[in-house]
Amino acid sequence: MTVRRFEVLGIVQGVGFRPFVYRTAVGLGLDGWVANVDGHVEGEVAGDPRAIDAFAARLGTGAPPLARVRRVGLARGLTVPGRGFHVRDSVPGAARAAAREVPPDAAVCDACLRELYDPADRRHRYPFINCTDCGPRATIIDGLPYDRERTTMRRFPLCPACAAEYGDPANRRFHAEPVACPDCGPRLAWAGLRGEDALRAAARVIAGGGIVALKGLGGYQLVCDADDRRAVAELRRRKQRPAKPFAVMVRDVEAAAALARIGGGARSLLTSPERPVVLLPARRRHPVAPEVAPGAPRLGLFLPTTGLHHLLLDGLARPLVVTSGNLGGEPIAIDDDAARRALASVADGFLTHDRPIRSRYDDSVVRVTGRTRITVRRARGLAPAPLPLDVPTPLAGAGAQLKHTFTLAAHGRAHLGPHTGDLSDAATHEAFLRAYDDLKRLTGVEPEAVAHDLHPGYLSTQWALGLPVRRIAVQHHHAHVAAVAAEHGVREPVLGVAYDGLGLGDDGTLWGGEVLVAGPGGGFCRVGRFATAPLPGGDAAVRHPCRTALGHLLDAEALGTPRPSPGLVRRFTERLDPAEVRAVSAMVRRGVRCPRASSAGRLFDTAAALLGLGGHVGYEGEAAVRLEAAAGTATGHAVPLAHRIVRAGGLWVYDSSATVADLLERRAGGEPVPALAAAFHRTLALATAGLVARAVEAGAPRTVCLGGGCFVNGLLLTEVRRQLRAQGLRVLVGGEVPVGDGGISYGQAAVAAARLAEER
Repeated sequence: MTVRRFEVLGIVQGVGFRPFVYRTAVGLGLDGWVANVDGHVEGEVAGDPRAIDAFAARLGTGAPPLARVRRVGLARGLTVPGRGFHVRDSVPGAARAAAREVPPDAAVCDACLRELYDPADRRHRYPFINCTDCGPRATIIDGLPYDRERTTMRRFPLCPACAAEYGDPANRRFHAEPVACPDCGPRLAWAGLRGEDALRAAARVIAGGGIVALKGLGGYQLVCDADDRRAVAELRRRKQRPAKPFAVMVRDVEAAAALARIGGGARSLLTSPERPVVLLPARRRHPVAPEVAPGAPRLGLFLPTTGLHHLLLDGLARPLVVTSGNLGGEPIAIDDDAARRALASVADGFLTHDRPIRSRYDDSVVRVTGRTRITVRRARGLAPAPLPLDVPTPLAGAGAQLKHTFTLAAHGRAHLGPHTGDLSDAATHEAFLRAYDDLKRLTGVEPEAVAHDLHPGYLSTQWALGLPVRRIAVQHHHAHVAAVAAEHGVREPVLGVAYDGLGLGDDGTLWGGEVLVAGPGGGFCRVGRFATAPLPGGDAAVRHPCRTALGHLLDAEALGTPRPSPGLVRRFTERLDPAEVRAVSAMVRRGVRCPRASSAGRLFDTAAALLGLGGHVGYEGEAAVRLEAAAGTATGHAVPLAHRIVRAGGLWVYDSSATVADLLERRAGGEPVPALAAAFHRTLALATAGLVARAVEAGAPRTVCLGGGCFVNGLLLTEVRRQLRAQGLRVLVGGEVPVGDGGISYGQAAVAAARLAEER
């Protein structure tokens, strides 16, 4: 008889892995045992050597759907196990960061849905139904190994029927830690009502045009009828969210297809266990209120994640706005009392329950462009599943300021924490600190170094500089490029194209339209950029694109290009507030509160303002969204605007002043806004291709990494990629890692890891 010790690393707890091991071993006639130990699975098997080899192979290839097996190890057995195969109780082991991986939450599975709608099943219409293939994970975990006593479910003792399922290795609820039923589990509440009465009361409020605060998986959500214009407008007013699109939850893919066009990749994402919000091209005629996504060409749609969502949608039979339970800029509420205080002025009632939420996870957001998935926000369902990253020592990435995330990395993996938001809000900053401490405790990663942005005003930078570990400064756009390269496992130098709003350059100026060569040792060289223009009023220019446009018109970095004629400039300014024009003109003329920036994002704002699409915006990127919507799908046929690539200061520079002047002139000549919006996108792609071509001619790498929030724009991404591939270049963009600032922390960790490895 052969005896082997086995160890399985990866996401193997809370995903039905031990029952799978049990069934595999019994099916092969092996004796032995299996247990959760710290954050991994280990055990022993005894029997025929060929059966043991087959057992080890199946552990890696036949795992349950939510498992992510990273490594299966076999070693000589220590003892001869007894007869039969057994599942042992979990054993907390020594802290092993290499083995600790936190499973993300998963949407309710098809098997549980069948039970939910089966009148003969004891969990019929039970909102908290789950099994080893679905349900809450990261949002309820207190510690590892992942067992019920280390989750927020420990307050719910199992009834005899649930205990029998929980203890039966052949049952799909074997050690499903959130397992419960109406007799022993969490219960819905609405004021003094419970269970079905509470659900019906909430549905009546929504049907009557009201707003309900619903306690979801990773925090509270605000829900209203997506077809009711008055209800959606009132939600905007109360939530203090004037323009940013709301997500809409629909019952199934067929309901989603009635609202938007769905390709194969989007369909797979909609129905995946992660259940992200998927940004989809809206149909011309659909019943959803225009106030849901004003001026946006896409609807953010997602399917129900819990039994509660399914039951609510069934009762109302209409699409629902389901958005974060917070006020503008604040973190999503998770504590019941805090939620009632924060949302009292927003919600007409609270549909809650008595299962505590341990960790805050907002909904994830993704987009599909062609066959490429772009992650906009990485949160529930996706985080904190680890990503590969070679690191010589445990370290952290502190992230940026907006769309904030942090990263913890050790032993070949990076745990990218959930989306936090804008750190300038005090409550959001506190939420970041709590999430960091929680994930550090769960993963066992104790950083010996922290990577941070160059910008001293970022609260993430200030936090990092206060840590008693080595601090490593990483330039913002270098981090964007490094994130893409690291996700794709590229170890050689790359040519990076990083387009976003703003980031501090290593020369002390503001960057945002950059072409870099990034080396494997954690260094980089700037080889190209956009021309600079002033941002009158600094941050105020972000909220008022007309100011950015005036900056381009009055004082752009014209590199040999004639400026727009005074008459055309005057025609534009006549549409604006005269007092604002005078104030901005004075700022530009005197150089007061007018930082210059080579920003691609602000150039998008300028184009939108010149075309009358966004003089003032309610959220960053709104003007660019409107510009993409106006362009439609005509980019490939558009006549490009004037553009020039010149040599200045040792760099190749895209002279955007030529583009701005031509845009203004062609608009004054009566050319339609959609044609000009499409021409602008094509022009930026051609300018990018020109910058890259000159860099490659000078010896830059032929692998190009596209990063930065501008590449959430599907038209820009598609056209840039087409132009670069036409040059025979390899083009990469992030998929799992957010392409915008949500991926900065991962890129920071990648750069820091390379620098530390270079020093060794």
